[in-house]
Amino acid sequence: MPKTVSRFLVILVVALGITFSLHIFILNFFKQPLFGDKIVLSYVVNALLAGTIFFSLQKLKERYKTQIGFLFLFGSALKFVVFFSLFFPSYKADGVMDKLEFAAFFVPYVVCLVLETYSLSQMLNKMS
Repeated sequence: MPKTVSRFLVILVVALGITFSLHIFILNFFKQPLFGDKIVLSYVVNALLAGTIFFSLQKLKERYKTQIGFLFLFGSALKFVVFFSLFFPSYKADGVMDKLEFAAFFVPYVVCLVLETYSLSQMLNKMS
């Protein structure tokens, strides 16, 4: 595994670990269910998708130099497909998607997106 991918994965796991801990702390502080709304699955799925997407982009960067941004967008679209197939049905089962359900998926999604975007920009800067 390339050093860049290993470094990304370490940063991703640490960032998501800190975010998850903070997320659980806030839920506990407000006396909300700690592990409801598929929160653990959400963090795991987002981490796996982010790692897979970054690894794929790293492998394809030489072959598809000019299309790497489009491949990144494809990865983001893949995340939304996963959300709407895996999470959304249970979140909308009661007819309403509340703030806790929204946060359970989109907090780790945003953390992964920021890390992926930053890492991709670093990769693109090194290529030019």
